This record gives sequence, C-alpha cells and structure tokens, in this order.
Amino acid sequence: MTGRLGQDRRELLRWAFLGIAVVILVVFLLAQRQSIDVSYGRSPSPSQKVEEGSAGELSDASVPSEDEMTALVAAAPVVRLPGSTARWNEQRVREIIGKRDVRILVAPPGLDEDERLRVKGVKNATVRVVGTEVSGGLYQSLPDDLPGWRDQFATDDVTGPLLTLIAKLEDQPTPPDGDELRWREPSARELAVVAADLRATGLHRAPGATLTKVPAVNAKNAFPDGVRFVALPPQRDGVPVPQYGPALTRLFPGTPIVVMYGLWIEYHGPWQEDFAELVGASFYGQFGGRLSRYDYPQYNVLAVYLNQVTDVRYAGLFDRPLPYRPIDPLRVALPALPWVFAACVAAFLTLSIRSLRRLDDGRDGRRDGLPRSGVPARLAGLTALAVEMSLLTDARSDPALARGIVRLQAAREALDESLPDQHVRTLLNDATDELDDAARTLGIPSYRPDLYLRGRLS
Repeated sequence: MTGRLGQDRRELLRWAFLGIAVVILVVFLLAQRQSIDVSYGRSPSPSQKVEEGSAGELSDASVPSEDEMTALVAAAPVVRLPGSTARWNEQRVREIIGKRDVRILVAPPGLDEDERLRVKGVKNATVRVVGTEVSGGLYQSLPDDLPGWRDQFATDDVTGPLLTLIAKLEDQPTPPDGDELRWREPSARELAVVAADLRATGLHRAPGATLTKVPAVNAKNAFPDGVRFVALPPQRDGVPVPQYGPALTRLFPGTPIVVMYGLWIEYHGPWQEDFAELVGASFYGQFGGRLSRYDYPQYNVLAVYLNQVTDVRYAGLFDRPLPYRPIDPLRVALPALPWVFAACVAAFLTLSIRSLRRLDDGRDGRRDGLPRSGVPARLAGLTALAVEMSLLTDARSDPALARGIVRLQAAREALDESLPDQHVRTLLNDATDELDDAARTLGIPSYRPDLYLRGRLS
C-alpha cells in the first residue's frame, strides 16, 4: 500500500511539472507581444504625415520646358533659372572642374513634382541643383554634418555637395570639407536692436525674414519656462555673419535662445553642450532632404524643430528627471522563465522515464503474480515454495530445484548487502524459472511459482 501511494504521488508530481511548464510557456509567449516604450512619456508633439503642398513649401516659381532648358544648358556651362537661390565658391568649383565639360543647371526651390521631373529630364546637364539639392546622373549629394547643413540652410551655399558630386562623376579624389560660413561679433547697435525686441515681445524679426509670429503651443511644449527667438533671412551675400547666439546668452543668462538664419536653427542657453548638437543633428538628418528642395516658411520649419525639441525632452535626455516606475514582477521574472520552463520539462521527462521503467519491470515481473517492486515479499514467497518442494523430493535428484535454491540464497545475500535491485530481481527471475521447471517435473501445477504466489496473496 505504501509503495502504491508513493507511486501515485510521483505521478501527480510528474503531471504538476508538465502543467507548470505549459503555464510558463504561455506566459512567456504572451509577454513577447508587449510593446516597449522607452520615452519619458507621451510627447504632445504631432506626428501626422504632411502631404506635399499643405505646409506652404511650394513657391510660385516655375521652369521652362525640358527642350528649352536643354538648349540653355547647351549654350552655357552654368544656367541659373529665375528664382534660383543656390550659390557656391566659384574658385573651388572651377579648380575641380578644370578643363572638363561640366554643365550646371540651377533651379529655384519650391517646385512641384512635375516641374522637378522636368528639370531631371535635362540630360545634357552634368549637375542639377533644385533649391539647394544637388544631384547628377544616378547620384545625389547631401551634407552629413552640422557645418555642412549650416552652410546649406543659413547661406544657400552648396559648395561642399557640389564638389563631392563633381569629383564622383569625374572619378576624382573627394576634396576636403570646408566651412564656407564666416562669423563676426555683432556690433553694439545691432545687439541693442535685437535685445530690445526680445525684452519687449520675445521675438526679433530682421528685414527679409518670413517669421512673423512664434508657434506658441510648440514653443510652450519645448520650453515650458520660456524662450526668446531671433529670425534672420538667409545670408547670401558672402560677407561675415553676425553671431548673435553667444552675445545674447551673455545678455540673457539662463534663458533659452533660438536663432534662425534662413532655415538654419541654432540653440543657445542652458544645456547647450548636451542638447543643441543632438537636436540639430536629429532634425536636419531627418528633414534636410525636404528642406533643401522646398521653399518652407520659417514658421513651419521652426514649429517642426520645436516638436523635435519636445520629443527629446520627453525622452528624458534633456532636463527632465526619470519618473518612478513600480517594479513589474513579470518583467523582472521574464529572463528566468525559460530556465524554469527547462527545469520543469527536465523533471517531467525524468519522472516519465522512471514511470516507463516501472511499467516495463511490472510487465516482465508479473509472471509470478507479484510486481518487481516487492522484492522482499517475492523472495520470501519463493523461499517458502522451495522449502515445500524440498519436502517432496531430494534436491540432489532434481537439478532444477537445486539451482533454484542456489539462486534464492544468492538473492538473499545480495539483498542483505544492499546490492542494486536490478541484480536481485535478475536472481529472482532465474530462481522463478528453475522452480517452475521443478514444479513441472513433480507434476504439481499448484507449485508453479505464479500460481503458488497468487494463492498465498489471496
């Protein structure tokens, strides 16, 4: 009875391990569907897609027909269409061109898709410049660092992309990058005019700038404590540009300052070293391509820039401390679940193998009416049978009975010495076979081990 209860407990434990493994597997698989949110919180900046023409980026400029532009390019090495704004360092470009026949077609920014396709169809143009987007053949050349974007969007200078593309098309070494923008300290009069407007309204708009008002909601989300703006037109005359940022930071310490030179935006103020380069690189890296070929108003560009600032702030990378988050037991335990699952499966398989072995042993050992697990009882029963059979015949005249008695003695000694059960069961199997032969010789069916032991159990 005790052995049976132990076996039942092992069976229950085996299926319990399997059930736990199944539950862990289901939990682990469901957890893989959970999304990971690495942001500080839900950023209030909009993320909807903007269709072409809905953000004021298309201008009134147009281009001639493809045949007309082809004729113009054939007549002159550099063709500037009305409204074009791109400029470059002519000396550096002439040096890399040398005596090669390189023809450049310059178109205005803000063209729609059909007009851009018309410019692209001018096959005899080696280089095409639409706005400040430089392309030629199968290639397109764009800046990939802050100085390059600053030259392009603050002064409409495309010297770097132009040199890179011509070198690529003519199989020449790429020339080193150069900073075409030259800075100067603003004069006292210039600084006084700007500072007066910032104190009065928070916005200084220079003549030629298109920013007439500040996107208030975007500015509040990006800089909750306030910010001041300076809007300047693109600096296209090639003279040194007044660098207002550092000077205004000294006049307004601890105040965020945003300065726009055309479509180039600079940040000065608190956290500038950690913050300005990050936002600038992410903003122009993402939107530089569109800004180069369209004619966006400064208001729309500034609104998107402020949204980028908001996203960075809500990512916890600016001045916002990370909030307290309670421990999620599932996320803490998730890495350990595969190991617990493997342990449960291993335990289930181990118990299953033991159950199969007991089943096989039972099937092999039930010839005599007793399961293999009852080794002492089986030994006692077979010993009693051998004694009774010895009373009816001499062991010396019955070799089978003699061999059976020898096997039983060996089994008792093995059991007393705590030898493996498998060895004891093998000896008892041999003894059972020998006693079965002896019972056949005596002609007494009730002495056959299976019938004899069943009778004793009943």
